[in-house]
Amino acid sequence: MLLVIPTLIGITLMVFTISRFAPGGPFEKALQSAAAGADDKGSGDGKTGNLSEDELEDLEEQYGLDKGIMEAYAMWLGGWPKNKFVSKKEFGGKSISVGVDTDLQARFVLKGSDRIVLLERKSKDSTDDYTFKYAEGGGDPTEDGWAVKIESPQDRKERWARREGKEASECPNKYSYRALAYKEKFSGLIQGDLGRSYKYGDSVWSLILGRVPIALYFGVLSTIIIYGTCIPLGIAKAIGHKSWFDNLSSIAVFVGYSIPGYALGALLVIFVGARMGWFPIFGLTSDNFGDLSFWGQVKDLVAHTVLPLICYVISGFAFLTMMMKNNLMENLSSDYVRTAMSKGVTFKKAVIGHAFRNSFIPIATGLGGLITLFIGGSMLVERVFDIQGFGLLQYQAVTSVDIPVIMGTLTVSSFLMLIGNILSDFIVAMVDPRIKFN
Repeated sequence: MLLVIPTLIGITLMVFTISRFAPGGPFEKALQSAAAGADDKGSGDGKTGNLSEDELEDLEEQYGLDKGIMEAYAMWLGGWPKNKFVSKKEFGGKSISVGVDTDLQARFVLKGSDRIVLLERKSKDSTDDYTFKYAEGGGDPTEDGWAVKIESPQDRKERWARREGKEASECPNKYSYRALAYKEKFSGLIQGDLGRSYKYGDSVWSLILGRVPIALYFGVLSTIIIYGTCIPLGIAKAIGHKSWFDNLSSIAVFVGYSIPGYALGALLVIFVGARMGWFPIFGLTSDNFGDLSFWGQVKDLVAHTVLPLICYVISGFAFLTMMMKNNLMENLSSDYVRTAMSKGVTFKKAVIGHAFRNSFIPIATGLGGLITLFIGGSMLVERVFDIQGFGLLQYQAVTSVDIPVIMGTLTVSSFLMLIGNILSDFIVAMVDPRIKFN
């Protein structure tokens, strides 16, 4: 159980790092949109769309690209504070205080507040010796949670170099000292905040929770059908080994195993749905679902469920059925079963009371993984039938490089996978009579 934490950190850190280098991210899309708008107006450089330096920096801060990978990951995790209400102002300009060099003063309005602050440096090269106060009425802004720092021209050149992928010495701009005021806030996974989606603008938690009921619906149905069919089928095949029923059922389950669910879904949509019109071809409910009676809603839901449910379960029969059959056959040929039958135990009782429990042990090792199936769904099946489930949310997040949603869905699915592994250990301990915790 303790290994869950470092494993989860390793998984999320790896994917977070990869996502930082993935092309077509929100920052690039914002630049492309600005460039397209500038081209329509006949202005801009074709790359940044005539965006100013401040606008480019705002985009970087919005998507966390102004920080290094480890610092940005620590902020997402919630172990490092994020900067909120960042306010910037270059030193210089109109004289504010009599007898004070204007290059030592910065006067600006704090974002998220209507108050004006004044930052005065003690010397021209100083970045850590200054006074920071409210311009009207005095007072210390740091008592209200504000922090301040001073960026040197070299700091600003290095930031430009990181963004452009060049050396700081190549920077064509002449920067001056700049004041930055901000508030710090711990807001990340540890605090239960997964951020907001770049694409939808909603919180990641709300998007996930909105898709979980659909994933649970198909996950529970798939599990009931697969396990409720495969275990009795495996028992029947083991008892009737090499019979016509065993051979025909083996052919059927392996044909189903060889068909990808999404490929079958495309065929069902075209032939059974569109051409024959037997079932709806997309969505989970009709547009007028809310106007139907209770039994009308049940009928509508069942009609929309049939085709995707077939695709969910079609490939799940072969592995579980054959595992049940082979394990049971092995146990039926064991000495303890023959001994029990020689003492007068009936064949039925030997199968159900003795061999079945031991045969179920290998299957029990995978029962904990069902918790992932309940939530994860199938992104390809949901894509074919346009079902707004958890799997489709993951697919859409990856295709649009929506990093907060990618990280949120990954965290949930990875955590459930790890918890599923622990549950499998407990289930095996309950099933296997050789394991005792006393």
